[in-house]
Amino acid sequence: MNKITIKKPGLLSTIQDAGRWGFQKYGMPVSGAMDLYSLRRANELVGNGSKEACIEATMDGPTIEFFNDGFIAICGADMQATLDGNDIEMYKTVRVNKGSNLSFKGLKTGLRTYIAFSGGINVPVVMGSKSTYLRGKIGGFQGRKLQKGDEIEIGTFNKNLDFKKVPKNKIPFYKEYFTARIIPGPEAGHFTVKGLADFLNSEYTLTEQCDRMGYRLTGTKIRHRLSADIISSGIAFGTIQVPSHGDPIIMMADRQTIGGYTRIGNIVSEDLPYIAQLKPGDKISFKEVKLNDIY
Repeated sequence: MNKITIKKPGLLSTIQDAGRWGFQKYGMPVSGAMDLYSLRRANELVGNGSKEACIEATMDGPTIEFFNDGFIAICGADMQATLDGNDIEMYKTVRVNKGSNLSFKGLKTGLRTYIAFSGGINVPVVMGSKSTYLRGKIGGFQGRKLQKGDEIEIGTFNKNLDFKKVPKNKIPFYKEYFTARIIPGPEAGHFTVKGLADFLNSEYTLTEQCDRMGYRLTGTKIRHRLSADIISSGIAFGTIQVPSHGDPIIMMADRQTIGGYTRIGNIVSEDLPYIAQLKPGDKISFKEVKLNDIY
């Protein structure tokens, strides 16, 4: 049996794949990777299907010991990965040997990094997904974040795997400021003209209330015409809600399935990986686009 051991878990490391789709009508969040682009690229580099599970590490990477030879790839935030003390390149297929230790020196850019293992991660599939949903305590490894001493089974790797590297022009560059493209939300008409103008012409800061469920922002208050409350309606990844206090909230991977606050807009899916790499204190602004401008 191929396996790895978590010698140090990092701040928040969980097993995530492309998400638990088809169950929102029952109240089950999609979950999955916050940065789907990095998850897919990491998997492709080690010969996995693009939706296979990886370890998603937040802010501080784990230390992992390998019990077998294999291949890994690391994409997303730069946490200065090392293998047996030697720096290793991201966005590239990397060979690991039995007894090797993967660790990280510290965060440089971004927030979340993805570690893919050739052959995938062998954990139970729950509702079609290996993703960890922390609030529901399901999926992933025992429904929780990884802990010191966890032993996780991984799949059999392809010994003839070709070494690959993501072209430089396909590697995202993460900054502490991002302008997200949005399309207007279903309740855009519930806001005052000034409220909409303020939303599109202001800079917002990510607060400490920022997790896999949602990002609460602070900045210019967005004013409603009347009430901020609506009949509870569907929530998508990137939906921006505005409660009565006027501070926008971006809904993320572990978002609830429905919500009762006005939806001022939805972030274009291509921009969501960059949002997922923002951290508390980083800045964001919004630019309205039309569907014809995107496709």
